[in-house]
Amino acid sequence: MSDVPSDSGSRSRSAHTVLMAVLLAVPVLKLAWTLGGGDAARDTLVAMGPGNWVDVPIGLFLTEPLLATVLVVVVSRTTYAYFAARGGAARHQDTRTSATAATATVVPAALGVVVGAFNGLAWGLAAGLLSYVLRVGVMVEYGTGRRSHSTGCRTGRPATTLAERTADGLRAVGLVLALAVLPFLAVTAALDGRSWTGVLTCDTDSGTGPHRTRLIELGRVGNGVVGWDLMADQVVNAVDCATYDNDVVRPPWWRDQGEPGAAGGPPHRPL
Repeated sequence: MSDVPSDSGSRSRSAHTVLMAVLLAVPVLKLAWTLGGGDAARDTLVAMGPGNWVDVPIGLFLTEPLLATVLVVVVSRTTYAYFAARGGAARHQDTRTSATAATATVVPAALGVVVGAFNGLAWGLAAGLLSYVLRVGVMVEYGTGRRSHSTGCRTGRPATTLAERTADGLRAVGLVLALAVLPFLAVTAALDGRSWTGVLTCDTDSGTGPHRTRLIELGRVGNGVVGWDLMADQVVNAVDCATYDNDVVRPPWWRDQGEPGAAGGPPHRPL
């Protein structure tokens, strides 16, 4: 049967696009909402420097276990399907199924360890197992002839066995996670008003005399830190810092929008 490009190809490309958009746009959205405006986000990014920009997505990954789990599952399935369609399936066409299945466990296991190390054993097991199951779904599509080994396109052959119908269901789960669940969780985390990194109380002097203030740590310099002063709304150098237990900087977007006069103004941040 000849290969027939279908809407599945466009949906897969959409999943890749959404994944890249989430990784690029959500960290900036996190900065802009948490700090109260575009100027603050720009000043913060400049102060952090390119080498520390990755701290924002890492912070989201470490503090949001559900987001971290969904992200690694989507990345695992998306990359596996991409490389299979770009020649990986053809190269392993004659490889025994058991060997392919064993090889496919490596990345999900590693991702599960990463998620579990920061968010707990249960989250790590969920991330690793779901990542592997969705990869098996891709393997079944190729193994049953639902996808062409040479082009990666779906052949248009209907699902007739339980394995094929299960693979279709797993593919649908992967697309829902990539196109709906991941963007929703990422935007929710970006607009929840919590800091992406440590909140500290430090001594600083921004021209009006030394005082104690609350700030978001942006980087370490010598024996002090560079941070965003939540009282003065500016980047400052600070020393003698201690951890502040509450990482909530401002109300979440969905609550702030319901308060009269709240939209558009800087958040109130008492020490």
